[in-house]
Amino acid sequence: MKSKIEEWIDSTKQKYGLEDYHLVEQSFSRQVTIFNETDYTFSMEWFPNHVEERDDEDSNPDGTASISLNVQTGKVERVIFVMEKTYAKNGIEFVNAELEDIVKWIEKETGLIYGEQFQFDMQEEGEYRFKECYKGVAVSPSGFIELKVNHDGKLLLFSVYGHFPRKELVQEETFSLSLEKLENLQREQLRLLEFPSFEQKKLYPVYTLEEIYVTNDEMSTIPFEVIVDSRGYLKIDETIVWEKPIHQSIEREVLDWSEDVTAEQAFSSEPAPDSFPISKDEQEICLRVVKEVLAQEYPDESGKWKLKTLHREKRFIHAIIRANEQTNRVFQRKLMVVIDAEKEKAINMIDNNMMLEVFNEFAVAETVAITKEEAFEKLKDRFELKPYYVYDFERKKYLLCGKLDCQYGVHAGSGELVLLDDL
Repeated sequence: MKSKIEEWIDSTKQKYGLEDYHLVEQSFSRQVTIFNETDYTFSMEWFPNHVEERDDEDSNPDGTASISLNVQTGKVERVIFVMEKTYAKNGIEFVNAELEDIVKWIEKETGLIYGEQFQFDMQEEGEYRFKECYKGVAVSPSGFIELKVNHDGKLLLFSVYGHFPRKELVQEETFSLSLEKLENLQREQLRLLEFPSFEQKKLYPVYTLEEIYVTNDEMSTIPFEVIVDSRGYLKIDETIVWEKPIHQSIEREVLDWSEDVTAEQAFSSEPAPDSFPISKDEQEICLRVVKEVLAQEYPDESGKWKLKTLHREKRFIHAIIRANEQTNRVFQRKLMVVIDAEKEKAINMIDNNMMLEVFNEFAVAETVAITKEEAFEKLKDRFELKPYYVYDFERKKYLLCGKLDCQYGVHAGSGELVLLDDL
């Protein structure tokens, strides 16, 4: 174990040209993947030799090389030269910075295959970005690979983020969906939402298509919001009701999200606590605690809240709660209760109402003048359906889906088409 760490340190110093650097910090960390596997990372902080210590304990000095390796594979996950300043000599350089050379180097470093597991996304001066795929088809949750060089071609940044699915996790199919087959779903997904304008302090009613994934067999759908957070959730979907209010508030604790991970844990691939399933007993504890919190914080709102999901994060269980009655606004009411299941109590709660209250002062700009069907007719030629391999947390497989989406909306007052990115 000690020899492996020393080997990583020596090879990193040589590979990235860190002769004029000294190692000041090394540590292990871990995270749970969407497959409920625990990934361990070994991280190193290298200071330029002319810098002895941090001026600010919360940040690294310019030129610091921050490098992380995956413990299981030994492959690099991240290289960052702070403030895009490097003192590396004979390290990683791309003299002409040609895309082909970049791709070959990434393939060698990651073991991933271009066109099969990652594909080109964008290129700007000195910066290259690739996105995760499976045999050229986009993947969700999505990952990316980013690489940046300076004007001399010296490496400034390299980052690999994503899961890059193994073949055995993918249910391969030929894409057979079409927009014509999904007309009823398109109508169902059309929503009237109020978009805020902070400049004018007004809310504009707009018909938009709520994006969704449709399985290739058209038998089921996967909501976009389930995939965005890249985390497995335990669905609860239970309305919370209580008989008597509790006239007190929860005692919030200062949460320490840090975790000390040892080399022994990393090299033995010890499963992280966050990877353990939430037991029936823990579910009952969480339901009871959530009920107590709601009865304390919102004593007169029995039956108005629904516990949507539970998930583990940083040693605690997080309960996601939403109001049963939602508004037409883009941002919806949401609570999160952080629960210490061992002590059977809530230790914190986050309510997004403070952010939403800002919009209470906004005036509705215009009354709705067109119907949902009229908006549909204006939008239907702009709907998009793109193939995606989407990870299904219940089946634990990547399923071929079509992502139903639209970049445009219809202003419900004027009837004009609007680009959603402009709102």
